[in-house]
Amino acid sequence: MECPALRRLVAALVLTWPALPPAPAAAHAIILSAAPAPGAVLQSGDVAVVLRFNSRIDRERSRITLVGPDRSSAALPLDRSTGPDSLAAQIARPAPGRYRLRWQVLGIDGHITRGDIPFEVGR
Repeated sequence: MECPALRRLVAALVLTWPALPPAPAAAHAIILSAAPAPGAVLQSGDVAVVLRFNSRIDRERSRITLVGPDRSSAALPLDRSTGPDSLAAQIARPAPGRYRLRWQVLGIDGHITRGDIPFEVGR
């Protein structure tokens, strides 16, 4: 037994489905800018770290770790006064050598993204 009303409903859905707006995609937090820049060679002195992302991040569940020339690592205390899309910290007078900032953020989409930013401190 066929139902004409059901057939019309299915036909209407098939015809209108392509015209429906797409659902918003959940995007991971992507780094837009970094200071220091990847591969930067800095003079000695304090180093300001600022990472900016394409979306809001959960600062409480995000972190920046400094990996030193000897491969030791230390979590950097985050500056709580930055915007909702940024992480900031200070490195007090690092010794000359090659370093890596290892960052991890929790985006508003609930996904964790991470990355490394290599830089060098000169003499």
